[in-house]
Amino acid sequence: MKHLFIPAALALLGACATASPAPPPLENTAWRFERIDGAAPVSNRARLEFLPGRISASAGCNGLGGEWRLEGSRIVTGPFMSTRMYCEGLMDQERAVSELLSASPAWRMAGNRLELQAAGHRAVLVRVSPPPRRP
Repeated sequence: MKHLFIPAALALLGACATASPAPPPLENTAWRFERIDGAAPVSNRARLEFLPGRISASAGCNGLGGEWRLEGSRIVTGPFMSTRMYCEGLMDQERAVSELLSASPAWRMAGNRLELQAAGHRAVLVRVSPPPRRP
């Protein structure tokens, strides 16, 4: 009987161990903008990436990056750093993406699509290959 008690006790202890929390559902994902305020992106390089604790985005010209975390149905971001180049024809979408992400957008993910909405802006994105892991 002693021989059965020890394995049973070990199995019970293993079941009580706490699992490490799952990463946020957006962590280590990359997205391509499909629509920005109802229009197709002007640039085919418009993208958004979520790395652990870091977010980076571009509407095709300037880079925008900073911290992020999820709080319920919102993506809380910032502070951001950004490049400041002028790109003919891209500035309206650059501004929309910057304002959207800076306003802690509401998010909804369905399959390979992500929708963001805040500050009078809306974006629809499609998931692409995950971003490369950085050391």
